[in-house]
This record gives sequence, structure tokens and C-alpha cells, in this order.
Amino acid sequence: MQLEHVGIVGSGIMGSGVAEVALLAGFQVTLRSRTHTNAHKSLELIERSLQRRLEKEKITPKERSEALRRLTTTTDVDAVSECQLVIESISEDLKSKKSLFSHLDEVCAHETVLATNTSTLPIIELAAATNRADRVCGIHFFNPAPLMGLVEVIPALTTSASTLDLAVSFVQRCRKEAVVAKDEAGFIVNSLLFPYLNSAITLLERGTASMEAIDASMRLGCGYPMGPFQLLDLIGLDTSLAILEALHREFGTQSSLPAPTLKRLVASGRLGRKTGHGFYSYDASAL
Repeated sequence: MQLEHVGIVGSGIMGSGVAEVALLAGFQVTLRSRTHTNAHKSLELIERSLQRRLEKEKITPKERSEALRRLTTTTDVDAVSECQLVIESISEDLKSKKSLFSHLDEVCAHETVLATNTSTLPIIELAAATNRADRVCGIHFFNPAPLMGLVEVIPALTTSASTLDLAVSFVQRCRKEAVVAKDEAGFIVNSLLFPYLNSAITLLERGTASMEAIDASMRLGCGYPMGPFQLLDLIGLDTSLAILEALHREFGTQSSLPAPTLKRLVASGRLGRKTGHGFYSYDASAL
């Protein structure tokens, strides 16, 4: 199958970022939002990001205009029915994702591959919600998708070789590095990353050091681009909690048991940069 048209369901930061990546790779993209307001916001987000690329001379004016010409935004989930690949990028809630996959299975063409951008949920459960379990896989981009070079490709037990090949080919055409991972909680990166982030919160709770000291230590002592609390706020504390809970359900390790402070911040609505408050507070005009 010649892959030319990609559907993305979910137009938040991740969905919009994946859309931008696919547009610059030359794909036609249909980006579905729940509301007209969200659709407008996602279009503005992509336009601003492409403009920054243009100003930095990473793309030409022609490449920017052609990318935007290939983009269609919609509030109708059925509008992705003729796409050859549909990538789901909604909230990390298994029930919602299964319901969406079941619907996509009904409306999409028989040969369409359905993929999820989940960071930790089981691909096999999404595949089981469809009648095309051989054409379901994970394609996990990292935030921010336009900048991060890695994409995890996760086949379920039922995923066919041709589906896996198509997913890897799509990632490579997007100029990203594809790594294939087993369908288990956290895949590769989050299995290693989130126990580390959780341990940083534990250090803070024990009074070992301040957030600022811990962040500076990991930046300057280990060469990380940002400290753990800065990264948690960027990822989103609700997403971080969901990933740790999934890791703990599957493996039961002490390192994946969510730290109390993380749970309390999420309960209070302090979710990180996207709400203006997390471990740190942020100036809304700078976000």
C-alpha cells in the first residue's frame, strides 16, 4: 500500500506536533478535533511552528505554504475514514481509546492501519477492540514531536509484518529514528525515564535538596537538557501519574509507585506547563 494520506485523531500538543511532522514529510493530513475552537487552535499552533522554522531558515516559504495546503482540519471523526493510516492521540484513558478504535474500525477502509500514540497503554487491548487486530500498532512520538528524533513502534501480538513495515516506513519518511519495542507498559523510554522522575520527587519529599538543586544537579552533573521537575512539568503531571500507575500495575516495582506529592498536585489541578502551575509556576504569556 502506498501511504499518502494520514489521519490524526486528537489535536492537542501531541496531535498537532505529529501532524506538523507528517505535513513536512509530504503527507496529506486530516487532523480531527473535538470542537471548532480546538481545530482553530491546532491550526494556529501548526502555523506558528512552521513560521518559526521559516524564520530560522529550516524550511522555505514554498515548503511552508505547501505543508499548510496539505492540511485539513475537521470536527468529524468519520473524515479520516479514507486515510491509509490513522493515528490516535487522545487522552491516556484506555476506555476512551478502546471506544475510539472500535468506531474507527467501523468507518475506516478495510486496509487502513490504526495506530495509537499512547506512551504506555497496552496495544493488544486496542487491537482487540477492532476486527482488524493485524492492522493495529503503536507509533509513539515524543513531545515536542517536531523536535524529538525518536519514535517507538510497538507491534501487538496480533500485528502483521506488513503493518509493522508500514509503520516503520512512515516514521522513517518523517525523518525520525524508529525503534521497535515489545508491547509492555512503558515500552523502552518510559520504562527507564519515569522511575527516575519518580525518584526525584522522592528526594524532594525526603528533604534531600530543593527542586532547583535537583534540577541543576541533573543538568550540570549529568548533562541532561533539563532537570526532572522541569521535565515533569513539560510532560504534564497527569500524564506522568498515568504512566507511573500503568508501570506499577504491570511490574509492581517500588520505583514505579507514584510519589504522594505527584498525586496531590494532580488532584489540585496543578498539571504543569499546560495549566501554568505544576512543580514550578509559569508566566502564561511565555507559554
